[in-house]
Amino acid sequence: MSIEKYFWGLNEKALKETKEILTDPLHPRFPERAVTLLSRCDKPKEVFSLIPKQQFVEIWPKIRTYWIKHMRRSVFRDWWETIYEQISESAREKQTKTIGRTSSTFRAVGMEIREARIRKGLSQKQLALRIGMKQPDISRIEEGKKNITLFTLTRLCKVLGIEKINML
Repeated sequence: MSIEKYFWGLNEKALKETKEILTDPLHPRFPERAVTLLSRCDKPKEVFSLIPKQQFVEIWPKIRTYWIKHMRRSVFRDWWETIYEQISESAREKQTKTIGRTSSTFRAVGMEIREARIRKGLSQKQLALRIGMKQPDISRIEEGKKNITLFTLTRLCKVLGIEKINML
């Protein structure tokens, strides 16, 4: 990508320096140059040809801080914040799909807890109140999506009268 269209008014030497600065997020002038680029470019593909997506995600908080400090209001900043959130969320989803799959053990424990809760005639909210948790946490435990401590498991078992949990 040619950066000349986003850094108008710079001479040849300054343009060369800017290209180098944009490849080094640790450079003291990186946030300044990145803000200039982001405030003039609304094409993520072009920006990411200069600043790789992963690097953008890592450095965005620093860029945002600089941007807020030097320009209070900016539609472009809000727009790039949205881009950052979308990329971050997408990366988290990919990581969750490959790494964070719900383990069969967590699902088995969750099913045991759910069945015992229903046998006792308790709602998730009632169970949560009895053991000092929040209802959404009980839901996530029952779905096998929340990693709990042995202490929490013990409290759940005590309230629900569970003596044995079959995890296989």
